[in-house]
Amino acid sequence: MTKEKMIPEEGWRKQVYRIIYYSDTPAGKLFDIILLGAIVLSAVLIIMESLPGNYSKHFNAFYISEWILTIFFTLEYMLRLLCIKNNRAYVLSTLGIIDLLALLPFYLSLVFPGAHFLMIIRLLRLLRVFRIFRLMAYLKDAAYILNALRNSYRKIFIFLFFISVISVVVGALMYVIEDGRNGFHSIPESIYWAIVTITTVGYGDISPGTAIGKFFAVILMLCGYSIIAVPTGIVGQEFKKIKKGAKDCDRCGNQDNDADARYCKVCGEKIQQEA
Repeated sequence: MTKEKMIPEEGWRKQVYRIIYYSDTPAGKLFDIILLGAIVLSAVLIIMESLPGNYSKHFNAFYISEWILTIFFTLEYMLRLLCIKNNRAYVLSTLGIIDLLALLPFYLSLVFPGAHFLMIIRLLRLLRVFRIFRLMAYLKDAAYILNALRNSYRKIFIFLFFISVISVVVGALMYVIEDGRNGFHSIPESIYWAIVTITTVGYGDISPGTAIGKFFAVILMLCGYSIIAVPTGIVGQEFKKIKKGAKDCDRCGNQDNDADARYCKVCGEKIQQEA
């Protein structure tokens, strides 16, 4: 739905709409600054609450701040609903759902005290900076990434499955080699070590002590570099195809045909043209 169909025709609703949804007026810029400050303050309070003993020590300050911020965001949410012509479009939009989810945990915590942990959902408000800084247009570029991942998901799945099998086999082998010592107390713990090693994370909490174990660890570390290269190459190839509109050959599977190609450059098979 276009913005023209959502902007009120006249009256106070149109003025409020311009202040809330645009920043081309002094009032609109001030509203964005206040909103940004409230979002950052809300995120900081949630982070501070998680510190051990901080919430109980400063309970009143956190509680009052939560009330003030919740009232502010509730009023903002209601104004967005009132000033827009088609409020259903806002409610069902991504940012509208985020706004609602950020409000519900506080009200649920009043009825169900155990729901206070849901306040972490308020951190979703940080996504609102995309609207404030007009960055939503840049999210369209994410479609290229999603398309590339969607087109290469089968190759990535096979690759991850292969890596999983290697991790299980090497983990079980290391459990036998280390004889249950040096942190390899069970096969699951050994598989955990194999995954940490092959992904080049290397926590260092488990390490082999035998010469054979170290030898297999070195091989696994070297194999870990391929984990970075292989998925990058798979997705990079899909980016290349999307960029130049390359077409696959149904016969030989060649993926390097030009966008305007009528026949495969490898086997000569006729390429199906898109309607």
